[in-house]
Amino acid sequence: MISLNEVFVEYDNGVRALKDLSLTVEKGEFAFVVGSTGSGKSTLLRLLYREMSPCQGTVIVNGEDVVDMKPSDVPFLRRRLGIVFQDFKLLPQKNLWENLAFALRVIGAQPKDIRRRIGDALALVGLTHRCDAFPNQMSGGEQQRAAIARALVNNPTLLIADEPTGNLDPDTSWEIMQLLDQINIRGATVLVATHDSQIVDRMKKRVIQLDAGHLIRDEHKGAYQHIES
Repeated sequence: MISLNEVFVEYDNGVRALKDLSLTVEKGEFAFVVGSTGSGKSTLLRLLYREMSPCQGTVIVNGEDVVDMKPSDVPFLRRRLGIVFQDFKLLPQKNLWENLAFALRVIGAQPKDIRRRIGDALALVGLTHRCDAFPNQMSGGEQQRAAIARALVNNPTLLIADEPTGNLDPDTSWEIMQLLDQINIRGATVLVATHDSQIVDRMKKRVIQLDAGHLIRDEHKGAYQHIES
């Protein structure tokens, strides 16, 4: 599902975000990416949906080389992925149903298909009763579940989440992680970047730890351990 080989990323300001990173995530896995601020977690995720390209190395996502991908093909790559951000990125002027419908209309989905997919996604995240609510009328947990629903309407095989519980209380964070676990059980590969040590310790999934751009630990059924922020 994901394969990085000898990936090196250096930003224009000279900061080296990733250094000779090689990593494989198999289809159907659930993995956490952990590390202190600036360790390279977000850079790794941005490579996967081609928001940026490495200075060297290969990045394969779902069998495709995203480094050599034409810019015109990048939107098609992202439509096959589910991407969840910490700040939700919901359209404030649209209600929940319209936010999800917008994501489907841009790929040319038919009205009947849109209704079915939205209904399925809202049912999965438990927000069917909130379909008419606007983002500013929803709690933080509801907005994050809405963002997950939007990521799911395209039936992605890979779900990428960048600090999905960063703005949430512990109980709501656990609900979100249980939801992501359900999505994984249904067949999607899930990759989550997080600072939430309690969640990582409780979930007992694969833990990929970065430090200053280096892969320093890759442990199945791992724990967060102590990481300086």
